[in-house]
Amino acid sequence: MALGKDYAEQDCSLARALEVVGERWTLLIVRDAFYGVRRFSDFLVHLDIPRAVLSARLQTLADNGVLVKDGHDYVLTEMGKELWPVLHLLARWAEDHLSAEPSRFFVHTACGTRIGPDGTCAACRRHVPPEDLEAHVGPGLRRRTDPVSEILRSPHRLLEPIRT
Repeated sequence: MALGKDYAEQDCSLARALEVVGERWTLLIVRDAFYGVRRFSDFLVHLDIPRAVLSARLQTLADNGVLVKDGHDYVLTEMGKELWPVLHLLARWAEDHLSAEPSRFFVHTACGTRIGPDGTCAACRRHVPPEDLEAHVGPGLRRRTDPVSEILRSPHRLLEPIRT
């Protein structure tokens, strides 16, 4: 039996979500968009993804309203920004259950407190949206030498565009 290419026969919200973000590379593209990567060439070099695959994934994300193309930039929409808790929790899950060292941790810019696995600030006792977070390098980050990785080694606010 051949593996299907979609979840058309599944009557489930999760299946509908996977139609948009469930393909290989897609969540890493969205992650990089939160980190401020916006240009096709920057996604390409940072992810080591085949050009055709990147093009197809970006098109799917744009067609479904997760990203919008603005000139040469791909920018997360409000709908795309709502994926932040999913990405953050999935990364924390990997750290807890797959013996993964954190590659990044996130600090609430208003008070300087590292957010918890559930995305809340212990000091403020509230959920922190991605635009109020700063990314810092964690012990699990691999030493890559591409220009995007070099930029992302410095603390930076989520969603602010990087330029290589």
